[in-house]
Amino acid sequence: MEPALILPPVRDERWDLAKQMGVDKAVVHTLEIGDNSRPWRYEELLDLTQRFSDYGLDVEVIEGCVPISDDTRLGRAGRDEEIERFKRYLLHLGKLDVPVVAYDWMAGKRWARTSTAIPARGGSLTTGYDHDLMRDAPDQNLAPVEADELWAGLEHFLNEVVPIAEEAGVKLALHPDDPPLGNIRGVDRIVTSIENYERIMNLYDSEYNGITFCQGNFAAMGADVPRTIRQLGDHINFVHFRDVEGDAERFVETWHDSGPTDMLACIEAYRDVGFEGPARPDHVPTMTGEDNDNPGYMTLGRLYATGYMKGLLEQTAE
Repeated sequence: MEPALILPPVRDERWDLAKQMGVDKAVVHTLEIGDNSRPWRYEELLDLTQRFSDYGLDVEVIEGCVPISDDTRLGRAGRDEEIERFKRYLLHLGKLDVPVVAYDWMAGKRWARTSTAIPARGGSLTTGYDHDLMRDAPDQNLAPVEADELWAGLEHFLNEVVPIAEEAGVKLALHPDDPPLGNIRGVDRIVTSIENYERIMNLYDSEYNGITFCQGNFAAMGADVPRTIRQLGDHINFVHFRDVEGDAERFVETWHDSGPTDMLACIEAYRDVGFEGPARPDHVPTMTGEDNDNPGYMTLGRLYATGYMKGLLEQTAE
């Protein structure tokens, strides 16, 4: 495994902190480049990757800013144009040696939380979800969305883009739905179980049709996380290192060293399946002195989680 950190596209103190911790793999979570409407253009991607490279950092993953929308997820008008842009995007990233693109297939509301300031250890703050607070909420504007629409859209997308990903040498990494519930406010969700992941991998059998193994989501599915790593290991292209207490309908994010999952066993499982790709800490607590304006992604908790992850990696090193 290669420890990585989400870093902003323009250098600030977080770049320095990454280097000081011995982390030289960057995950870019937002493309604030150009006018932010053409992230697939080669010149803008070149400028982005070279900024990191000149500082001694490699852009290992771009996630969360894939140039597709619900039109593509649901097979609606405009998807063909979006998919063609995505193909160009993959080819450009391949030329620039960016090895992984992480994406999701959540229509409408994506990352869903009902609380973003739950008190945790030592007065830190964490996030959580309680589906009871959503049961009587109005439907999303996009509703109704049926699972069949999402399955058909995903199959079409994979058939179109995986051959280009193979040509470009850029692996796709599909993130679980978060939370992994079958429906939220009238919109179905399909990336919600190990069985559905196996179905997705079978839609197009290729190492380039892979997984963002977000540990917290698999824990919320009720999975034995180390066992699932071994089960899906051939398809894991990217890891989100995190944990939750609870299940898909009600959970709270935990500190990385205090949740119910055996994190050392997870690291051992990644080693056993031969995973050598990027892994980043995710959904960290907000610590004293931080303002919680970006819950789950403040800096101090990520530094702590990175040190913890590096310690586990050292313990399992052969």
